[in-house]
Amino acid sequence: MTMTQNKYAAIYARVSTTEQADEGYSIDEQIRVLREYCEQEGYVVFDEYVDRGISGKNIKGRPAVQRLLQDADEKKFDLVLVWKMNRLARKSVDLMNMVETFNSKNIAFRSCTENYETETPAGKLQFQMMAAIAEYERNNIAENVKMGMLARAKEGRWNGGHVLGYDVVEMEGENKKRKNTGLIINEREASIVRKIFHLYTTGNGYRTIANQINRAGYRTKLDKMFSLNAIKTIVTNPVYAGYIRYNVRRDWNEKRRNNINPTPVIIKGEHEAIISEETWRIAQEVYKTRSCKPNRVHDGEFPLTGIMRCPKCNAGMVVGRTTNKLKDGTKKVIEYYVCGAWKNKGTNACHSYGVRTDYADPYVLNKLEELMKSDKLIHQLVNSINYKQESLVAPIQRGYQQYATDLASLEKKLSKLLDAYMDEVISKSNYQTKARKLEEQISSLKELMTPLKEQLNSTISSEVTFEQVKTVLQNFQKALMQSLTREQRKRLLHLLIHQITIDEDRNIESIQLKLNNDVLEELELQLGVGESSTDESSTPFSVLVAI
Repeated sequence: MTMTQNKYAAIYARVSTTEQADEGYSIDEQIRVLREYCEQEGYVVFDEYVDRGISGKNIKGRPAVQRLLQDADEKKFDLVLVWKMNRLARKSVDLMNMVETFNSKNIAFRSCTENYETETPAGKLQFQMMAAIAEYERNNIAENVKMGMLARAKEGRWNGGHVLGYDVVEMEGENKKRKNTGLIINEREASIVRKIFHLYTTGNGYRTIANQINRAGYRTKLDKMFSLNAIKTIVTNPVYAGYIRYNVRRDWNEKRRNNINPTPVIIKGEHEAIISEETWRIAQEVYKTRSCKPNRVHDGEFPLTGIMRCPKCNAGMVVGRTTNKLKDGTKKVIEYYVCGAWKNKGTNACHSYGVRTDYADPYVLNKLEELMKSDKLIHQLVNSINYKQESLVAPIQRGYQQYATDLASLEKKLSKLLDAYMDEVISKSNYQTKARKLEEQISSLKELMTPLKEQLNSTISSEVTFEQVKTVLQNFQKALMQSLTREQRKRLLHLLIHQITIDEDRNIESIQLKLNNDVLEELELQLGVGESSTDESSTPFSVLVAI
């Protein structure tokens, strides 16, 4: 009997949070339909790629899609199958790009509920037309929704979303397709809002307010402590004065926070105000006065912000200042690295753990300089790295190799099982039962191997050499000497240093360095090296080491 080569299909399914309750959108139903299609068409399911509770707007934010594209690049299957094409991507440009990627690897793409395929020119044309029409319809719907919400805002009606101080309730309305919502005061939360506005309009800053209300046990709508930014958001939100504000940000999906609308809709709302017009006016005058002051009134580099970690909560440390009065009456500003959580949320979140910048900065730079100038220290460092690495990597490699051996054995059994079915030694139902069991075992093994593989990829595969470490440190030293601005020096330190830990006595405990090929290549780019000094065939290395 002539053997036919097995064809593999990758199944992709997705459901967003809002679609989970809709009939016909369930993940299990999609998978069931897709598996039946594969069985009918003679495809073996290679793997199931599932994104649960994730929107289709952005393919970068979907882990299963990224894994699908990676496996497609390695040509692990012959067909990508979806329930509907909008499961894979909503934007036609994203869909086209992915299908083009599949085609470049001779991988077909099909939707089992839409009558088209991409293996033929006619199928490709039909697919492109359907994708373009589908995106046009989605954009049209989105524009109509936006216009409707804008009209609601201009009528002073609430467009949804939770806000401290109010409860969102369903109201009677003419539109039966869309819930009509409004705001009613939540008196318990409204008392917090009034207290915040009182403190703000009587001269207290964001930090003082956050400290006071957090210490009093007040919490946000999500039952979290108030941050400085949360306080700022409240005292600048006109909803508390009885106004509706809409369209503050535009194109949120593409631009995120860099999309402030200079002319948002602000109109008197239907809801009851929590604060008076006079309180709102005073609060905005205070905000404008404080906004005119520069945030940075003292000069300094502060290169260790972010990479120095708080010993209590591990938050990144930021710059804080105190002013001391000297005996002669003059004032001296002292700068510290302090816990970012403490600075942002107050003493209820953490303590300051201040480390003076005039101690930390020279200490770290001197340690690096000492290492870069001493071949003896570099040799000691390399020996320590290799000894520790060998003791860490060996058991992981043994475990991974055992799984790989078991996987090869299971795949061999699956292949023999297929041969038996093709030779009509076993029935189709018997083959399906046994094959499904083997596929489940294979899938389970792959899941066990994934974290081990990631650990092995993140560590060195062979010994680190003195030349590798020396080259990184030499290039770092050259780049640091050539840097002209504070920002450049800070960027270099953040490139080489993974993090700096301090003990509870506020002394530097360790400086953890990142040493790998990526760091070396970036340093060479900053130095303007035309050709990389790292040979492409040289051994890759990646280590994290404390000095």
